Amino acid sequence: MKKRIFSMTAALMLLFLTAVAPVTSMTASAASGFELYTTYPGISVEAGDTQSITMYVENNTGSNVDASLSIATMPDGWAYYFSGDSTTVSQIHVQDGTEEDFSFYVMVPEDTSEGTYTIEVQATTDTGVTDSQTLTFTVEEIEYGQSSLDIDYPEQEGASGTSFSFDATLTNNSSEDLTYSLSSKSDAGWQVSFTPSSESTQVASIEVAAGSSESITISVTPPENVEAGTFTIPVTAASSVDTLSEDLSITITGTYSLTLSTSSGLLSFDAHVNKESDVTLTVTNNSNVDLENINLTSSAPSDWTVSFETSTIETLEAGATVEVTMHVTPSDSAMTGDYVTTITASCSEASDSAEFRVSVKTQTIWGIVAVLLIIALLLGVSIIFDKYGRR
Repeated sequence: MKKRIFSMTAALMLLFLTAVAPVTSMTASAASGFELYTTYPGISVEAGDTQSITMYVENNTGSNVDASLSIATMPDGWAYYFSGDSTTVSQIHVQDGTEEDFSFYVMVPEDTSEGTYTIEVQATTDTGVTDSQTLTFTVEEIEYGQSSLDIDYPEQEGASGTSFSFDATLTNNSSEDLTYSLSSKSDAGWQVSFTPSSESTQVASIEVAAGSSESITISVTPPENVEAGTFTIPVTAASSVDTLSEDLSITITGTYSLTLSTSSGLLSFDAHVNKESDVTLTVTNNSNVDLENINLTSSAPSDWTVSFETSTIETLEAGATVEVTMHVTPSDSAMTGDYVTTITASCSEASDSAEFRVSVKTQTIWGIVAVLLIIALLLGVSIIFDKYGRR
């Protein structure tokens, strides 16, 4: 009977101790009242990174403490330091019943392989109480893509003399900063320049940080007398690692221009009432394409007659000049003086006008009488001389 009672007593005591043991352990840990922790103990980093981790020290020990900060374990080659208020520290003062934070900086070596690494940080009070926090770092390799030179709207069109502007983005997807030389293999006479979008100065090269992009404006100016057509302008961004090339396409449309003048360049002439006067006009095609159906028209004073040897020029080649005779007859009622007659050469694409100053000369009856009187006077003198000159 005694043995049975003893066995039951021993079993009850063992059950009690088993139930109380974990509680006693937790109570001992919490009883110290001193804790080191961080909100995010698991961190993903990249090789070459410097990572900042905010850590906290909580003091409920019943007195103020000065805690020394240290590292219990760290992978080989890794570096660190503790910082508080932008200053490197080795201790932290925590008043009783409060919590203080500090920054833990970790430098991951660039040659660190992909994998999982741990660091154990410790904080030890001046009374010998220690707590630690294990940090887990997952190192992931960076997947680099292909660097690129992207052009917004690489195909544009306009008339000759137009300056074209292309927006480009140069992306460096490598693991290092690169300097790219910018160039273009354009035809003679074409002007190509490169300007960073944030600046106003043209450049021949540009530095692009690893994994970042730079915006560039590419300006293209065609030659003055470029013909109509489509032109390809290759542009290149070359670094020590790669060469990026893209083609710009520029379509030059027709440039239309006409000039109307005279063979002498003078825009004035004399004319007589009711008498036809001829003037040689010149029509020049300054376009880079042929012009067709160029019509000649006039705006003259009332009742004047203006006509052309050819009133329509069917085709005038680019850069060519043609002469056309203009016939002008002032009206019977025109008085002596200056008049303006406007001549226009026009087609569907271009036109030009010239204002001519016409000086009208009139023949009056008094002029005829004066001439007759002079003739009569001369005749009379001749008769008198013959009659009395022989005596």
